[in-house]
Amino acid sequence: MTDDLFTQAAAEQLDRRSPLAARLRPTRLDDIVGQPQLLGPDRPLRALIEADELSSVILWGPPGTGKTTLARVIARATARHFEELSATSASVKDVRLAAHEAERRLGERGVGTILFLDEVHRFNKAQQDALLPSVESGLLTLIGATTENPYFEVNPPLLSRSVLFRLEPLDPVAIEELMRRGLDELAASADPEAIEHLVGHAAGDGRHVLTSLEVAVALARARGSDESVSVADAEAALGTKSLPYGRDAHYDIVSAFIKSIRGSDVDAGLYWLARMLESGEDARFIARRLVILASEDVGMADPQALLVADAAARAVEFVGLPEAQLNLAQAVVHLAAAPKSNRVTEALGRAREAARQPVSQGEVPTHLRDAHYQGASRLGHGEGYRYPHDDPRGWLPQQYRPAELTEQIYYEPSPHGFEAQVADRLRRHRGEAPDGADDAPQ
Repeated sequence: MTDDLFTQAAAEQLDRRSPLAARLRPTRLDDIVGQPQLLGPDRPLRALIEADELSSVILWGPPGTGKTTLARVIARATARHFEELSATSASVKDVRLAAHEAERRLGERGVGTILFLDEVHRFNKAQQDALLPSVESGLLTLIGATTENPYFEVNPPLLSRSVLFRLEPLDPVAIEELMRRGLDELAASADPEAIEHLVGHAAGDGRHVLTSLEVAVALARARGSDESVSVADAEAALGTKSLPYGRDAHYDIVSAFIKSIRGSDVDAGLYWLARMLESGEDARFIARRLVILASEDVGMADPQALLVADAAARAVEFVGLPEAQLNLAQAVVHLAAAPKSNRVTEALGRAREAARQPVSQGEVPTHLRDAHYQGASRLGHGEGYRYPHDDPRGWLPQQYRPAELTEQIYYEPSPHGFEAQVADRLRRHRGEAPDGADDAPQ
Protein backbone atom coordinates (compact mmCIF):
# COMPACT_ATOMS: atom_id res chain seq x y z
CA MET A 1 0.00 0.00 0.00
CA THR A 2 2.83 2.36 0.93
CA ASP A 3 4.57 1.62 -2.39
CA ASP A 4 1.37 2.49 -4.27
CA LEU A 5 1.18 5.85 -2.48
CA PHE A 6 4.80 6.63 -3.31
CA THR A 7 4.24 5.59 -6.92
CA GLN A 8 1.17 7.81 -7.20
CA ALA A 9 3.03 10.77 -5.62
CA ALA A 10 5.95 10.29 -8.02
CA ALA A 11 3.57 10.20 -10.99
CA GLU A 12 1.94 13.44 -9.85
CA GLN A 13 5.32 15.11 -9.49
CA LEU A 14 6.33 14.00 -12.99
CA ASP A 15 3.05 15.29 -14.41
CA ARG A 16 3.68 18.69 -12.85
CA ARG A 17 7.24 18.75 -14.16
CA SER A 18 6.50 17.47 -17.66
CA PRO A 19 6.59 19.95 -20.54
CA LEU A 20 3.43 21.88 -21.31
CA ALA A 21 3.03 20.07 -24.64
CA ALA A 22 3.00 16.72 -22.84
CA ARG A 23 0.48 17.91 -20.24
CA LEU A 24 -1.87 19.14 -22.96
CA ARG A 25 -1.63 16.00 -25.09
CA PRO A 26 -5.24 15.09 -26.02
CA THR A 27 -6.76 11.76 -25.05
CA ARG A 28 -9.81 11.94 -27.35
CA LEU A 29 -10.20 12.53 -31.07
CA ASP A 30 -12.43 15.55 -30.44
CA ASP A 31 -9.66 17.22 -28.44
CA ILE A 32 -7.06 17.05 -31.21
CA VAL A 33 -6.33 20.45 -32.71
CA GLY A 34 -5.95 20.69 -36.49
CA GLN A 35 -5.94 18.03 -39.24
CA PRO A 36 -9.66 18.44 -40.15
CA GLN A 37 -8.94 16.80 -43.52
CA LEU A 38 -8.20 13.56 -41.62
CA LEU A 39 -10.14 13.83 -38.38
CA GLY A 40 -13.18 15.91 -39.27
CA PRO A 41 -16.67 14.40 -39.27
CA ASP A 42 -17.03 11.51 -41.72
CA ARG A 43 -13.36 11.66 -42.72
CA PRO A 44 -11.87 8.21 -43.48
CA LEU A 45 -9.17 8.14 -40.79
CA ARG A 46 -11.61 9.19 -38.07
CA ALA A 47 -14.12 6.57 -39.19
CA LEU A 48 -11.48 3.82 -39.11
CA ILE A 49 -10.30 4.82 -35.62
CA GLU A 50 -13.82 5.03 -34.18
CA ALA A 51 -14.74 1.65 -35.68
CA ASP A 52 -11.44 0.15 -34.45
CA GLU A 53 -10.81 -1.13 -37.97
CA LEU A 54 -7.55 0.67 -38.62
CA SER A 55 -5.16 -1.13 -40.96
CA SER A 56 -1.44 -0.38 -41.17
CA VAL A 57 -0.82 3.33 -41.73
CA ILE A 58 2.07 5.75 -42.15
CA LEU A 59 1.54 9.18 -40.56
CA TRP A 60 3.73 11.65 -42.41
CA GLY A 61 4.09 15.29 -41.45
CA PRO A 62 6.39 18.00 -40.09
CA PRO A 63 7.31 18.09 -36.39
CA GLY A 64 4.59 19.24 -34.02
CA THR A 65 1.62 18.32 -36.22
CA GLY A 66 0.22 15.61 -33.94
CA LYS A 67 1.55 12.28 -35.22
CA THR A 68 2.42 10.88 -31.78
CA THR A 69 -0.69 12.43 -30.24
CA LEU A 70 -2.86 10.69 -32.82
CA ALA A 71 -1.15 7.37 -32.15
CA ARG A 72 -1.76 7.73 -28.39
CA VAL A 73 -5.43 8.53 -28.99
CA ILE A 74 -5.68 5.40 -31.11
CA ALA A 75 -4.10 3.45 -28.24
CA ARG A 76 -6.94 4.57 -25.95
CA ALA A 77 -9.65 3.95 -28.54
CA THR A 78 -8.67 0.46 -29.69
CA ALA A 79 -9.55 -2.87 -28.11
CA ARG A 80 -6.30 -4.25 -29.51
CA HIS A 81 -3.05 -4.37 -27.58
CA PHE A 82 -0.98 -1.25 -28.28
CA GLU A 83 2.78 -1.54 -28.32
CA GLU A 84 5.18 1.36 -28.87
CA LEU A 85 8.74 1.30 -30.15
CA SER A 86 11.09 4.09 -31.19
CA ALA A 87 13.11 3.51 -34.34
CA THR A 88 15.98 5.45 -32.79
CA SER A 89 16.56 2.71 -30.19
CA ALA A 90 14.71 -0.43 -31.35
CA SER A 91 16.64 -3.26 -33.00
CA VAL A 92 15.70 -6.16 -35.25
CA LYS A 93 15.57 -8.27 -32.08
CA ASP A 94 12.96 -5.90 -30.60
CA VAL A 95 10.84 -6.15 -33.75
CA ARG A 96 10.96 -9.95 -33.70
CA LEU A 97 10.11 -10.02 -30.01
CA ALA A 98 7.10 -7.75 -30.64
CA ALA A 99 5.95 -10.10 -33.43
CA HIS A 100 6.42 -13.14 -31.19
CA GLU A 101 4.40 -11.57 -28.36
CA ALA A 102 1.70 -10.53 -30.84
CA GLU A 103 1.42 -14.11 -32.07
CA ARG A 104 1.19 -15.45 -28.51
CA ARG A 105 -1.41 -12.83 -27.58
CA LEU A 106 -3.52 -13.61 -30.62
CA GLY A 107 -3.36 -17.36 -30.01
CA GLU A 108 -4.09 -17.25 -26.28
CA ARG A 109 -6.66 -14.45 -26.08
CA GLY A 110 -7.63 -13.61 -29.65
CA VAL A 111 -6.34 -10.05 -29.20
CA GLY A 112 -4.69 -8.29 -32.10
CA THR A 113 -1.68 -5.96 -31.79
CA ILE A 114 -1.04 -2.44 -33.01
CA LEU A 115 2.65 -1.51 -33.16
CA PHE A 116 3.40 2.21 -33.08
CA LEU A 117 6.84 2.85 -34.53
CA ASP A 118 7.91 6.44 -33.99
CA GLU A 119 10.41 7.92 -36.47
CA VAL A 120 10.03 4.92 -38.74
CA HIS A 121 12.39 6.56 -41.26
CA ARG A 122 15.23 5.81 -38.82
CA PHE A 123 14.77 2.08 -39.41
CA ASN A 124 17.28 0.74 -41.92
CA LYS A 125 16.37 -1.72 -44.67
CA ALA A 126 17.16 -4.80 -42.57
CA GLN A 127 14.95 -3.59 -39.73
CA GLN A 128 12.09 -2.76 -42.08
CA ASP A 129 12.45 -6.15 -43.79
CA ALA A 130 12.17 -7.84 -40.39
CA LEU A 131 8.88 -6.02 -39.83
CA LEU A 132 7.41 -6.78 -43.25
CA PRO A 133 6.22 -10.43 -42.79
CA SER A 134 4.19 -9.56 -39.67
CA VAL A 135 2.60 -6.53 -41.34
CA GLU A 136 1.94 -8.50 -44.53
CA SER A 137 0.20 -11.31 -42.62
CA GLY A 138 -1.80 -8.89 -40.47
CA LEU A 139 -0.21 -10.15 -37.26
CA LEU A 140 0.91 -6.58 -36.56
CA THR A 141 -1.02 -3.46 -37.51
CA LEU A 142 1.68 -0.85 -38.02
CA ILE A 143 1.33 2.83 -37.22
CA GLY A 144 4.52 4.45 -38.46
CA ALA A 145 5.24 8.12 -37.80
CA THR A 146 7.78 10.03 -39.85
CA THR A 147 8.82 13.59 -40.63
CA GLU A 148 10.57 12.41 -43.80
CA ASN A 149 9.05 11.62 -47.17
CA PRO A 150 8.13 7.91 -46.85
CA TYR A 151 8.59 7.41 -50.60
CA PHE A 152 12.29 8.00 -49.95
CA GLU A 153 12.70 6.50 -46.50
CA VAL A 154 10.29 3.55 -46.21
CA ASN A 155 10.86 0.32 -48.15
CA PRO A 156 8.38 0.09 -51.06
CA PRO A 157 6.99 -3.32 -49.95
CA LEU A 158 6.22 -1.96 -46.48
CA LEU A 159 4.82 1.29 -47.86
CA SER A 160 2.60 -0.57 -50.33
CA ARG A 161 0.99 -2.47 -47.43
CA SER A 162 0.20 0.71 -45.51
CA VAL A 163 -2.18 3.60 -46.03
CA LEU A 164 -0.37 6.93 -46.15
CA PHE A 165 -1.90 9.90 -44.31
CA ARG A 166 -0.29 13.33 -44.68
CA LEU A 167 -0.52 15.64 -41.66
CA GLU A 168 -0.31 19.32 -42.55
CA PRO A 169 1.36 22.10 -40.53
CA LEU A 170 -1.12 23.62 -38.09
CA ASP A 171 -2.80 26.77 -39.35
CA PRO A 172 -2.89 30.00 -37.28
CA VAL A 173 -6.39 29.24 -35.96
CA ALA A 174 -5.22 25.86 -34.60
CA ILE A 175 -2.06 27.42 -33.14
CA GLU A 176 -4.13 30.08 -31.35
CA GLU A 177 -6.37 27.38 -29.90
CA LEU A 178 -3.32 25.53 -28.57
CA MET A 179 -2.03 28.75 -27.00
CA ARG A 180 -5.40 29.40 -25.35
CA ARG A 181 -5.28 25.91 -23.81
CA GLY A 182 -1.69 26.48 -22.76
CA LEU A 183 -2.48 29.77 -21.03
CA ASP A 184 -5.41 28.12 -19.22
CA GLU A 185 -3.18 25.25 -18.08
CA LEU A 186 -0.55 27.69 -16.81
CA ALA A 187 -3.16 30.05 -15.33
CA ALA A 188 -1.46 32.87 -17.22
CA SER A 189 -2.37 35.69 -19.60
CA ALA A 190 -0.67 37.20 -22.62
CA ASP A 191 -0.90 40.48 -24.49
CA PRO A 192 -2.60 40.17 -27.91
CA GLU A 193 0.62 41.33 -29.58
CA ALA A 194 2.57 38.56 -27.81
CA ILE A 195 0.08 35.94 -28.97
CA GLU A 196 0.26 37.28 -32.50
CA HIS A 197 4.06 37.18 -32.37
CA LEU A 198 4.16 33.55 -31.17
CA VAL A 199 1.55 32.47 -33.71
CA GLY A 200 3.45 34.20 -36.49
CA HIS A 201 6.64 32.32 -35.64
CA ALA A 202 5.10 28.89 -35.00
CA ALA A 203 5.69 27.60 -38.56
CA GLY A 204 2.81 25.16 -38.05
CA ASP A 205 4.58 23.39 -35.15
CA GLY A 206 2.25 23.00 -32.16
CA ARG A 207 4.85 21.54 -29.84
CA HIS A 208 7.29 24.37 -30.54
CA VAL A 209 4.73 27.10 -29.87
CA LEU A 210 3.70 25.50 -26.54
CA THR A 211 7.33 25.20 -25.49
CA SER A 212 7.90 28.87 -26.39
CA LEU A 213 4.76 29.88 -24.52
CA GLU A 214 5.88 28.03 -21.40
CA VAL A 215 9.22 29.86 -21.47
CA ALA A 216 7.51 33.21 -22.14
CA VAL A 217 5.21 32.71 -19.13
CA ALA A 218 8.22 31.88 -16.95
CA LEU A 219 9.96 35.08 -18.11
CA ALA A 220 6.85 37.16 -17.40
CA ARG A 221 6.48 35.68 -13.90
CA ALA A 222 10.11 36.42 -13.17
CA ARG A 223 9.07 40.11 -13.30
CA GLY A 224 6.03 39.57 -11.06
CA SER A 225 3.43 36.91 -10.35
CA ASP A 226 0.62 38.76 -12.14
CA GLU A 227 2.61 39.92 -15.15
CA SER A 228 1.09 39.21 -18.56
CA VAL A 229 3.31 37.79 -21.30
CA SER A 230 4.63 40.69 -23.39
CA VAL A 231 6.01 40.84 -26.91
CA ALA A 232 9.50 41.05 -25.44
CA ASP A 233 8.86 37.85 -23.45
CA ALA A 234 7.57 36.11 -26.55
CA GLU A 235 10.53 37.27 -28.60
CA ALA A 236 13.03 36.11 -25.98
CA ALA A 237 11.27 32.75 -25.59
CA LEU A 238 11.32 31.96 -29.27
CA GLY A 239 15.10 31.93 -29.46
CA THR A 240 16.15 30.16 -32.62
CA LYS A 241 14.64 27.20 -34.33
CA SER A 242 16.50 25.38 -37.10
CA LEU A 243 14.68 25.14 -40.40
CA PRO A 244 13.28 21.67 -41.13
CA TYR A 245 15.26 20.21 -43.97
CA GLY A 246 14.70 16.51 -44.48
CA ARG A 247 15.32 14.63 -47.68
CA ASP A 248 11.93 15.49 -49.15
CA ALA A 249 12.40 19.17 -48.21
CA HIS A 250 15.76 19.05 -49.97
CA TYR A 251 14.16 18.06 -53.26
CA ASP A 252 11.15 20.36 -52.85
CA ILE A 253 13.25 23.42 -52.04
CA VAL A 254 15.74 22.77 -54.84
CA SER A 255 12.79 22.36 -57.22
CA ALA A 256 11.32 25.69 -56.07
CA PHE A 257 14.76 27.30 -56.41
CA ILE A 258 15.22 26.18 -60.02
CA LYS A 259 11.65 26.99 -61.04
CA SER A 260 11.87 30.47 -59.52
CA ILE A 261 15.01 31.31 -61.50
CA ARG A 262 13.56 29.75 -64.64
CA GLY A 263 10.49 31.93 -64.10
CA SER A 264 12.71 35.05 -63.86
CA ASP A 265 11.68 35.82 -60.26
CA VAL A 266 14.90 37.24 -58.79
CA ASP A 267 13.54 37.65 -55.27
CA ALA A 268 12.12 34.13 -55.10
CA GLY A 269 15.43 32.73 -56.34
CA LEU A 270 17.29 34.63 -53.61
CA TYR A 271 14.81 33.49 -50.96
CA TRP A 272 15.21 29.79 -51.80
CA LEU A 273 18.99 30.26 -51.99
CA ALA A 274 18.88 31.73 -48.48
CA ARG A 275 16.69 28.85 -47.25
CA MET A 276 19.20 26.33 -48.55
CA LEU A 277 22.20 28.16 -47.12
CA GLU A 278 20.52 28.62 -43.72
CA SER A 279 19.65 24.92 -43.66
CA GLY A 280 23.23 23.87 -44.30
CA GLU A 281 22.83 22.74 -47.90
CA ASP A 282 26.12 21.91 -49.64
CA ALA A 283 27.12 25.07 -51.55
CA ARG A 284 28.77 22.92 -54.22
CA PHE A 285 25.43 21.25 -54.91
CA ILE A 286 23.78 24.66 -55.33
CA ALA A 287 26.57 25.77 -57.66
CA ARG A 288 26.22 22.63 -59.79
CA ARG A 289 22.50 23.26 -60.18
CA LEU A 290 23.17 26.83 -61.33
CA VAL A 291 25.72 25.67 -63.92
CA ILE A 292 23.16 23.20 -65.30
CA LEU A 293 20.41 25.82 -65.33
CA ALA A 294 22.61 28.29 -67.18
CA SER A 295 22.58 26.03 -70.24
CA GLU A 296 19.24 24.31 -69.72
CA ASP A 297 17.04 27.36 -69.17
CA VAL A 298 19.05 30.41 -70.30
CA GLY A 299 21.18 28.91 -73.02
CA MET A 300 22.01 31.06 -76.02
CA ALA A 301 19.61 33.81 -74.96
CA ASP A 302 22.51 34.94 -72.73
CA PRO A 303 25.73 32.98 -73.36
CA GLN A 304 27.37 34.90 -70.50
CA ALA A 305 25.09 33.09 -68.05
CA LEU A 306 27.16 29.91 -68.22
CA LEU A 307 30.33 31.88 -67.53
CA VAL A 308 28.74 33.58 -64.53
CA ALA A 309 27.45 30.26 -63.11
CA ASP A 310 30.81 28.58 -63.69
CA ALA A 311 32.60 31.49 -62.00
CA ALA A 312 30.30 31.17 -58.98
CA ALA A 313 31.02 27.43 -58.80
CA ARG A 314 34.75 28.10 -58.91
CA ALA A 315 34.37 30.75 -56.19
CA VAL A 316 32.68 28.19 -53.94
CA GLU A 317 35.76 25.97 -54.27
CA PHE A 318 38.30 28.80 -54.11
CA VAL A 319 36.76 31.12 -51.51
CA GLY A 320 34.37 28.85 -49.60
CA LEU A 321 31.52 29.82 -47.32
CA PRO A 322 30.39 32.16 -45.93
CA GLU A 323 31.93 34.61 -48.43
CA ALA A 324 31.03 32.53 -51.52
CA GLN A 325 27.33 32.97 -50.76
CA LEU A 326 27.72 36.42 -52.35
CA ASN A 327 29.00 34.81 -55.54
CA LEU A 328 26.07 32.40 -55.53
CA ALA A 329 23.66 35.29 -54.98
CA GLN A 330 25.16 37.22 -57.90
CA ALA A 331 24.76 34.16 -60.13
CA VAL A 332 21.13 33.78 -59.03
CA VAL A 333 20.38 37.41 -59.84
CA HIS A 334 22.09 37.17 -63.26
CA LEU A 335 20.37 33.92 -64.21
CA ALA A 336 16.93 34.99 -62.99
CA ALA A 337 17.15 38.37 -64.75
CA ALA A 338 18.56 36.91 -67.99
CA PRO A 339 16.38 36.27 -71.04
CA LYS A 340 15.38 32.61 -71.14
CA SER A 341 15.64 29.96 -73.82
CA ASN A 342 15.51 26.19 -73.65
CA ARG A 343 16.24 25.78 -77.36
CA VAL A 344 19.71 24.30 -76.72
CA THR A 345 18.09 21.67 -74.49
CA GLU A 346 15.46 20.89 -77.11
CA ALA A 347 18.05 20.82 -79.90
CA LEU A 348 20.19 18.29 -78.05
CA GLY A 349 17.12 16.15 -77.43
CA ARG A 350 16.21 16.10 -81.13
CA ALA A 351 19.79 15.37 -82.15
CA ARG A 352 20.06 12.48 -79.69
CA GLU A 353 16.76 11.06 -80.87
CA ALA A 354 18.02 11.21 -84.47
CA ALA A 355 21.30 9.57 -83.47
CA ARG A 356 19.41 6.64 -81.91
CA GLN A 357 17.62 5.78 -85.13
CA PRO A 358 19.36 3.05 -87.18
CA VAL A 359 18.50 4.84 -90.42
CA SER A 360 20.26 7.95 -89.12
CA GLN A 361 23.58 6.29 -88.43
CA GLY A 362 24.95 7.03 -91.88
CA GLU A 363 28.54 7.24 -92.99
CA VAL A 364 30.67 10.30 -92.39
CA PRO A 365 30.83 12.18 -95.73
CA THR A 366 34.13 11.49 -97.47
CA HIS A 367 35.21 15.13 -97.54
CA LEU A 368 34.83 15.35 -93.71
CA ARG A 369 36.87 12.25 -92.92
CA ASP A 370 40.28 12.40 -91.30
CA ALA A 371 42.91 13.02 -94.00
CA HIS A 372 46.00 13.37 -91.83
CA TYR A 373 47.28 9.81 -91.75
CA GLN A 374 49.36 8.24 -94.48
CA GLY A 375 47.26 6.67 -97.20
CA ALA A 376 44.10 8.64 -96.37
CA SER A 377 44.33 10.61 -99.60
CA ARG A 378 44.30 7.39 -101.62
CA LEU A 379 40.96 6.61 -99.97
CA GLY A 380 39.61 9.99 -101.00
CA HIS A 381 39.41 11.28 -97.42
CA GLY A 382 39.18 15.07 -97.26
CA GLU A 383 38.72 15.38 -101.01
CA GLY A 384 36.39 18.28 -101.79
CA TYR A 385 36.54 19.80 -98.31
CA ARG A 386 36.43 23.60 -98.34
CA TYR A 387 38.14 25.57 -95.57
CA PRO A 388 35.68 28.19 -94.14
CA HIS A 389 38.41 30.66 -93.26
CA ASP A 390 39.33 30.96 -96.93
CA ASP A 391 35.89 32.42 -97.62
CA PRO A 392 35.56 36.21 -97.05
CA ARG A 393 32.33 35.62 -95.10
CA GLY A 394 34.12 33.38 -92.58
CA TRP A 395 31.70 30.55 -93.29
CA LEU A 396 30.44 28.62 -96.27
CA PRO A 397 27.76 26.03 -96.91
CA GLN A 398 28.71 22.42 -97.50
CA GLN A 399 27.42 19.03 -96.45
CA TYR A 400 28.37 18.36 -92.83
CA ARG A 401 26.11 15.41 -92.01
CA PRO A 402 25.28 12.01 -93.48
CA ALA A 403 23.18 12.39 -96.61
CA GLU A 404 20.07 10.97 -94.90
CA LEU A 405 20.02 13.77 -92.34
CA THR A 406 20.77 16.90 -94.31
CA GLU A 407 17.18 18.17 -94.19
CA GLN A 408 16.67 17.73 -90.43
CA ILE A 409 16.68 20.83 -88.21
CA TYR A 410 17.46 20.38 -84.52
CA TYR A 411 18.27 23.85 -83.24
CA GLU A 412 15.61 26.53 -83.68
CA PRO A 413 16.65 29.76 -81.87
CA SER A 414 14.14 31.70 -79.83
CA PRO A 415 13.59 35.44 -80.32
CA HIS A 416 14.89 36.17 -76.81
CA GLY A 417 18.03 38.09 -75.93
CA PHE A 418 21.25 37.31 -77.80
CA GLU A 419 19.58 34.29 -79.38
CA ALA A 420 17.66 36.63 -81.69
CA GLN A 421 21.02 37.56 -83.27
CA VAL A 422 21.88 33.87 -83.55
CA ALA A 423 18.56 33.30 -85.33
CA ASP A 424 19.36 36.01 -87.89
CA ARG A 425 22.78 34.52 -88.52
CA LEU A 426 21.43 31.00 -89.00
CA ARG A 427 18.79 32.23 -91.42
CA ARG A 428 21.57 33.65 -93.57
CA HIS A 429 23.55 30.45 -93.29
CA ARG A 430 20.50 28.45 -94.34
CA GLY A 431 19.82 30.77 -97.24
CA GLU A 432 16.60 32.09 -95.74
CA ALA A 433 17.72 35.75 -95.85
CA PRO A 434 20.08 37.82 -98.00
CA ASP A 435 23.72 37.05 -97.23
CA GLY A 436 25.66 39.71 -95.40
CA ALA A 437 29.15 40.45 -94.31
CA ASP A 438 30.71 39.29 -91.10
CA ASP A 439 27.92 39.06 -88.51
CA ALA A 440 29.84 38.75 -85.29
CA PRO A 441 28.00 39.73 -82.10
CA GLN A 442 27.51 43.46 -81.66
